[in-house]
Amino acid sequence: MAKVGWSAGIDYVSGALSKPSKSGQHSCAKMLLGTHRVAATTSNACNRIYLRPKVTRSTAPSQDEMLARARFATVAAAVQARKTDLMNISADKAAFNAQKDQPGGKTTFKSYLWKICGDAYDAEHPRN
Repeated sequence: MAKVGWSAGIDYVSGALSKPSKSGQHSCAKMLLGTHRVAATTSNACNRIYLRPKVTRSTAPSQDEMLARARFATVAAAVQARKTDLMNISADKAAFNAQKDQPGGKTTFKSYLWKICGDAYDAEHPRN
């Protein structure tokens, strides 16, 4: 997401100002990216704008990438189902509240569900 600071002029521009869409409709063909350097320097040329053409993949996804995609899709569906499951929501919230202040605990309920569902997926699908 792009960030623009406005004043009498533009103070800074940072982030993707426009992105090519996956379907190719309602978007530009190139990505317009603005950067703003916040390091202390004597130069005032801190803003840069880049144009990047749309890139097409030249290789097929690897087996590891396909497994990672399948894991992500499965865990995302499990998280979505679990956070709306009325049978387990109170137990999940109690378990979340018990661990959130512990070292290494998840600080948001969503990240906690991702951890629980991810661990369950990994237990069912051990990697060699």
